[in-house]
Amino acid sequence: MDKLVIGGIELDSRLFIGTGKFPNKKVIPNVIKSSKAKVITMALRRVDLNSKEENILDYIPKDCILLPNTSGARNAEEAVRIARLAKAMGCGNWIKIEVISDNKYLLPDNFETIKATEILAKEGFIVLPYMSPDLMAAKSLVSAGAAAVMPLGAPIGTNKGLQTRELIRILIDEIDLPIIVDAGIGKPSHAAEAMEIGAAAVLVNTAIATAGDPVKMGKAFSLSVKAGRMAYISKFGPEKNYAQASSPLTGFLNM
Repeated sequence: MDKLVIGGIELDSRLFIGTGKFPNKKVIPNVIKSSKAKVITMALRRVDLNSKEENILDYIPKDCILLPNTSGARNAEEAVRIARLAKAMGCGNWIKIEVISDNKYLLPDNFETIKATEILAKEGFIVLPYMSPDLMAAKSLVSAGAAAVMPLGAPIGTNKGLQTRELIRILIDEIDLPIIVDAGIGKPSHAAEAMEIGAAAVLVNTAIATAGDPVKMGKAFSLSVKAGRMAYISKFGPEKNYAQASSPLTGFLNM
């Protein structure tokens, strides 16, 4: 049995998707369907309960888990306030912590992220913190009560793939929580690579939303995540320094 459980909930899909950057919000339900994603992240600032046209919640099926993010927060205090607002607005108790004060590379502030995680975990939130892959910071997030850890693969929105591959692999080896690779994944092959090294899941937004056909790309990512996970649990054959024939080179020649 190969199950992903976060916050006591068993998830059927290891692909999480976002709702930003789509050219038309009406395509989002079809992307969710084709990708088979069950966890959908969104920026709280994009939720307007007073405007039917602009309310992103109208495009997310009721059977999905909402994962509001604290996009726009520059410190722990702002992230905590956004999380509490999301819960008060009926978005549930799952929250993705994003604390970013770097305006050029949009790299997360691990120190402030740890502070926000500790506060919100004590309040009963299922906290999934977005972080720069650092082992000591990840261990602090575990101690703070995180339900999973979400290291970046590359700077957000770059589509460059697993630029932090080795650091993520270390987290997978050392952290006893689901490791969800978030940010930078630009191709289905990147997602498969993340799953092959043992990631529990991946979150993909830009690569799907900006694709020529977001619906088909959502399906492609779904298949790649499944393939990568299946390969990981099947265990890879050993690498060798020298060639070794897959069939005997001798035997029948001596008959």
